[in-house]
Amino acid sequence: MPTMVRAYIGLGSNLADPPGQISQALVALQELPGSHLVAQSACYRSVPLAGGPVQPDYVNAVVALDTCMGAHELLLCLQRIEKRQGRVRKGTQWGARTLDLDILLFGDLQLDEPALTIPHPGLSQRDFVIYPLQEIAPGLSIPGLGNLQDCIGICPLRGLQRLEIQGEPQAS
Repeated sequence: MPTMVRAYIGLGSNLADPPGQISQALVALQELPGSHLVAQSACYRSVPLAGGPVQPDYVNAVVALDTCMGAHELLLCLQRIEKRQGRVRKGTQWGARTLDLDILLFGDLQLDEPALTIPHPGLSQRDFVIYPLQEIAPGLSIPGLGNLQDCIGICPLRGLQRLEIQGEPQAS
């Protein structure tokens, strides 16, 4: 039997019905081959990152996914889901998007390559990642950064709001 790795995926959307985009992405993640969605956070409304273009607020969530895929293979699958849901990569950093799926953590892997950096850059400074991650994995240790609780202690909330979205698919 292939070895399973616990990956944490960040989901975000601020275009074309963001709650619907997140719900649709959750279904697609549940259907990934050789993978099992084990936990999902609630959805949260967050303000766009400072320094980026003016755009609508985001809806964000985090999931835990056990997978036998490698990190690069998982990244390709996530990019295919984004594309199916209308994501167009324009090269604008932190721009509006229908769907953004990021590998936040992949087991204890630390990787810094042009196409993939794990842990995800800026993870510890992003309230829309750290707080939903705490919801599903409060005792998590982040490779190279330490305990999740320490990150929570230094990551201020910037207006993050928990949302109640009807019909959210649940991890099994």
